[in-house]
Amino acid sequence: MISEQSKARFAQEVAKYPADQKQSAVMACLAIIQQETGYVSAESEKAVAAYLGMAPMAVHEVTTFYNMYNQQPVGKYKLNVCTNLPCQLRDGAKALKYLEQKLNISMGETTPDGMFTLQQCECLGACADSPVMLVNDQIMCSFMSNDKLDQLVDGLRAAGDQS
Repeated sequence: MISEQSKARFAQEVAKYPADQKQSAVMACLAIIQQETGYVSAESEKAVAAYLGMAPMAVHEVTTFYNMYNQQPVGKYKLNVCTNLPCQLRDGAKALKYLEQKLNISMGETTPDGMFTLQQCECLGACADSPVMLVNDQIMCSFMSNDKLDQLVDGLRAAGDQS
């Protein structure tokens, strides 16, 4: 289930904590699994739980609390649009709707070509820059007008088609 390479990385993360607190490495271990497989399955949650000596439910609680963990396969580009109240007041919900129309999918779905997954998320901490979104849990995009959304999606599609 877990590759030997991932187990070695797990061990590096666990070594950062006192021996009786190895469960503190749960987030790092989940990130390692996601890097290897693209998402965190129920089976991999159980494997992480066994490795760290935790209850599987405790690992599942972490996976479901943070939206950076994909619980199912996602597209090459995961687009998280902030729909928390401050962003909604400044067109966050409109940005999400625009992307649904542009990508021809609903929130929570992946485009048939596997290129984009569209999700909503809670506060990204950039309310003054709304509407804001996060691409692949790493790149923050601010002031996302329809024109900027077009540029983003078209640019990502072009980059994805070349790789």
